[in-house]
Amino acid sequence: MTIETILVLNAGSSSIKFQLFKGEESVLSGQIDGLGASAWVKGKSAEGATIMDRALSDEEAQNHNTALQVILALLKEFDPNLEVDAIGHRVVHGSSKYSAPVLVTEEVAAELETFNPLAPLHNPHNLAGIAGSKAAFPGKPNVACFDTAFHRTQEFKNEAYAIPTKYYDEGIRRYGMHGQSFHFIAEELHNVAPEVADGKVVVAHLGNGASMCAIENGKSVTTTMGFTPVDGLAMGTRSGLIDPGVIFYLMEEKGMSVKEVANLLNKESGMKGLSGISQDMRDLENSDSPDAKRALDYYDNRIKRELGALVAVMGGLDAIVFTGGIGENSSQTRAGVCKGLEFLGVEIDEEANKARAKEAITISKASSKVKVMAIPTNEEAMIARQTRAICES
Repeated sequence: MTIETILVLNAGSSSIKFQLFKGEESVLSGQIDGLGASAWVKGKSAEGATIMDRALSDEEAQNHNTALQVILALLKEFDPNLEVDAIGHRVVHGSSKYSAPVLVTEEVAAELETFNPLAPLHNPHNLAGIAGSKAAFPGKPNVACFDTAFHRTQEFKNEAYAIPTKYYDEGIRRYGMHGQSFHFIAEELHNVAPEVADGKVVVAHLGNGASMCAIENGKSVTTTMGFTPVDGLAMGTRSGLIDPGVIFYLMEEKGMSVKEVANLLNKESGMKGLSGISQDMRDLENSDSPDAKRALDYYDNRIKRELGALVAVMGGLDAIVFTGGIGENSSQTRAGVCKGLEFLGVEIDEEANKARAKEAITISKASSKVKVMAIPTNEEAMIARQTRAICES
């Protein structure tokens, strides 16, 4: 089966991001925001021409199923003769079952629902996107591509928690996230920096959600996120790493429920909680508030601490790659993280670091023993590649 045209969907709680690929080339992209309320759709061609930019009616904005009909109409407006061959979906958590993308059958869809407790803020909405896609594109193959799959190369010592191993066998382990992004960067290094592509690389995916991955020979060695996307680095609204005893204390001494603690750690913590101002790094960087500065210092320091651990596990470092919205655009964050890493052989070119990474850029000096880069990620392109491979196999 030859697959030419692939629609990639990333469905969130109230949004659907979409991108259309013909071969390896992205020809259309867009997003629907505000589902369930005042929703809006925007779509543009690769050349930047607006295809659709309007509010959704109340009927269109009801749910993912109705929103997919809007995307279908947008595709027809873009190309009346367009035929979508397959649909690729981002699914955050694949549990211990899925180490590779999978064609979504009824049985697979039912099994994926059982993983919802592992990523409650993501998986249910990812699956809603799959259901809506099946209704909008009847008979077309749907492929689930998992954020966790890239990290299935981790050894037990990096994947397990130090609790009785029966829980590991039951699936309680360090899965890691952002696998599509890390996988894309690992492949992209062969194009933009082949001299380090098979070496020891730390990739920092820094966005509203954030994690880091130690990659050696193109494979995940270990990563900062664990069982769920709450672990690891401080993020926009997520706490990252926290002593479990704090959770016990909040419940026993402060009378908080499980739901209240989960909401605290997922939605009220991170940069939002530390600064008391905003979860948006741009707001904090532009603020004169001491609380904003303190939050930014904390953010950079957490990344450094994790970077040190990742380097130690690999036993060396050839390159650092920043990616994601913050990693690609915040020169302040990149400088803050790299400050003090001279002992590792890191030398930053301050002038080069001022640039935003609209394409791959090197921000280290030629004399630096460790190559430091900022590379735009493209999770959708990775999903399209995986979808094509599954459908054509």
